[in-house]
Amino acid sequence: MDSTATTTTTDTGGRAGRKEWIGLGLLVLPGMLVSMDMSVLYMALPWLGEDLRPSSAQLLWIIDIYGFLLAGLLITMGSLGDRIGRRRVLMAGAALFAVGSLAAAYSTSAEMLIAARALLGIGGATLAPSTLSLIRNMFHSPQQRRTAIGIWTAGFSGGAMLGPIIGGLLVESFWWGSVFLLNLPAMVLVLALAPLMVPEFRDPKAGRFDLISAVLSLAAVLPVIYGMKMFAEHGFAWTSTLCVVVGLALGAVFLHRQRKVDHPMIDLHLFRARAFSASLGAVTLAMFAMFGAMFFMSQYLQLVLGLRPFMAAVWTMPSLLGMMVGVTLATILVRFVRSGFIVSGGLLVAASGILVITGISAESGLPYIVVGGILMSGGLGAVTALITDLIVSSAPPERAGAASAISETANEFGGAVGIAVLGSVATAIYRAYINANTPSGLPDAAVDAARDTLAGATGAAAELPPAAAQELLAVAREAFTQGIHVSSYLGAGVLIVTAVLSAYLLRHTRPHSDDSTAGDTESATSAEADTGDGAHTDAESGRGGEATAVAVPRADG
Repeated sequence: MDSTATTTTTDTGGRAGRKEWIGLGLLVLPGMLVSMDMSVLYMALPWLGEDLRPSSAQLLWIIDIYGFLLAGLLITMGSLGDRIGRRRVLMAGAALFAVGSLAAAYSTSAEMLIAARALLGIGGATLAPSTLSLIRNMFHSPQQRRTAIGIWTAGFSGGAMLGPIIGGLLVESFWWGSVFLLNLPAMVLVLALAPLMVPEFRDPKAGRFDLISAVLSLAAVLPVIYGMKMFAEHGFAWTSTLCVVVGLALGAVFLHRQRKVDHPMIDLHLFRARAFSASLGAVTLAMFAMFGAMFFMSQYLQLVLGLRPFMAAVWTMPSLLGMMVGVTLATILVRFVRSGFIVSGGLLVAASGILVITGISAESGLPYIVVGGILMSGGLGAVTALITDLIVSSAPPERAGAASAISETANEFGGAVGIAVLGSVATAIYRAYINANTPSGLPDAAVDAARDTLAGATGAAAELPPAAAQELLAVAREAFTQGIHVSSYLGAGVLIVTAVLSAYLLRHTRPHSDDSTAGDTESATSAEADTGDGAHTDAESGRGGEATAVAVPRADG
């Protein structure tokens, strides 16, 4: 048996010390930068466009290729880490991320930048599940692991919020490529210190890597994410629908293969555990509602209230504070209150934040955006911190990489579907309002532009006489606000329903004290002895998914 794997899975009796906490800081850093690279480019686009002169299609690929490959390769990279070593995959991802960042910073053409962003996406897909699954192996005390995953969650979520602000500061101080150079010292730090501070882990019985499954997983995820993005940007179209249908069909083929092969990338038995499947569904629906709401916030701040991009990003910063408070409260309360009730409460807090946002108008709304954003992020922080722990802990330690990847993929899917569905609803409301209230006497080209998007209405108004421009903008801004109201009510409704279901499905999970570490040891050792099938037996024997959650939940009867 592999000595590294044996040490990692069986030596679980003690609490984490200084070395593990330093290692946690090292793991949070790449996770934060992976999420930051999703948004850090937004502020650099005007300068980038002036320098590289990309076409409109190239500009879209510069923005999107990173997220597409990140979402499409998460499952593959998580499974690969379980097989060849999570620290090894982490370091390979850090090297790829550093090379991609350097290439992106000094790109001399749009094609070169697209290729560099693709490399960053591959590296990001490698880093995200590796960091989370290594935390599962480093922190065996349930209380410490919840805290560690909470810190990781705050860092990962905070990265996306910090991206536009840091990007704006760097672009104003240096040049557009500097937004990528920020990654280099962090990746060098990971490469230098990970062998010293982070233990290696791999499953000695994982079997051969299934290349066909890897290709199928990528081929299933990419069309769905792409199709959903097209829905959000252009509304219903047969090409977008076909992409989603093809992706879902390939996903069915992928799942069928996982049932047949001897060493699957995803162990479908994990979904029989209620703690795993219910948590996965809850985080997917939470991201559906939250991403749908956040999709409109920056547009409202800039196009309705007229804030510059950097100031719009600054006004979203209080949400980061809400996220940290939510994570902290959840990790404290779970010692005394069942996880399902805290998850349900967090979802209700997030729903209340979305409902606060419905107080905005076409003339004012900044206080509603700030307060609503704090409540949304606080609730989401509490939910994601606990649910991520439930998902990762429900899997045997040797499958934590695949479980982490599934969790991250659920986040990506939930967000993509939320933006597509709620965005389409808001767009339909916007266009219906424009059609019913467009001022008479405007040129057809201006009306068509206004009917398309609020940005189009703003551009068309710039070419109209002041009085006509003001009238058109007033109608367009009111239409956009009405769309936000309707989509926000739908998003809040989804969160409320999810809160009720979470309270019911996770009602048997109890908080553990540190004394439960021994149970973690026994479960981990047993899982290693029979390659994790013990977890399946738990799920199938009637004890429920809670019993299979190795460290966090415990069935109460």
